[in-house]
Amino acid sequence: MDKKDFPVLLTADEISQILKCSKRVAYEIMDQKDFPLIKIRRSKRVNREDFFGWLDKQKKEAI
Repeated sequence: MDKKDFPVLLTADEISQILKCSKRVAYEIMDQKDFPLIKIRRSKRVNREDFFGWLDKQKKEAI
């Protein structure tokens, strides 16, 4: 699935699908200090481009 197939604002459900992890783990990732989180009242979202940029940064730091 191409990243453009996902909505502009991603939820924990979509992040868990992308990363193939549980929703609980997705929320733990979203709570990390360097994660580009957008809070809308009680909802947590992340911009699609910011998320994939963050993910690329994580891959580079792991090397």
